[in-house]
Amino acid sequence: MTAAPPEPLRRFCWDIQSMVELADDPREILMIGRDLMGRLVAQDDWLPEVFAQLDGAPFRQYQLYADQMTRFTVIATVLAPSAALPVSEQTVWELAGVLRGEVVRQSLALPDGAPPVARAASKCLGAGAVDAFAPKDGDGLAIANGSSTAPAILIEVHGAEIGDQPRRTVGPDGTVGSFTTVYANPPEAPAWDILTIQARIVD
Repeated sequence: MTAAPPEPLRRFCWDIQSMVELADDPREILMIGRDLMGRLVAQDDWLPEVFAQLDGAPFRQYQLYADQMTRFTVIATVLAPSAALPVSEQTVWELAGVLRGEVVRQSLALPDGAPPVARAASKCLGAGAVDAFAPKDGDGLAIANGSSTAPAILIEVHGAEIGDQPRRTVGPDGTVGSFTTVYANPPEAPAWDILTIQARIVD
């Protein structure tokens, strides 16, 4: 893979980094970030195929951009048909855009020893749609592929580096567990960083 990221992703990461540096609070980040994410997922032809592979797994998560100060991270989540991520705690802001397919998302309260409780109605999002989450909206998120026949790809920005960080999960019966985001990047396709996105940015 070449050192330079695709132009839409390069511009998005640059703008997200600038926004995180200048924004006064997460609410402002989410408000501005929705528009930036919408532009990114308006077309689905920019994601390198190496970051769209499932290799027989129900889901894979790839780190696209790593902020050197760990203020945020950009991830591509690939979901097999009907697959879902574990219902897990979300302690930082998050932006999400559907690049391909159909994704169902729902904000939840995650009490210990009891099943998750819906904080809002579930949202069925098609390609190009954008959603956001702030901790005030609940304890966590349920994220699933809304199609039983086609894979889906969700582009996410989390307000911290969540890789290798265990997060509390709550199962349908209230069983408490743990989920760790482990990036599936192969050695030849590491996450991009500020050095690889700034070389050709011209404002």
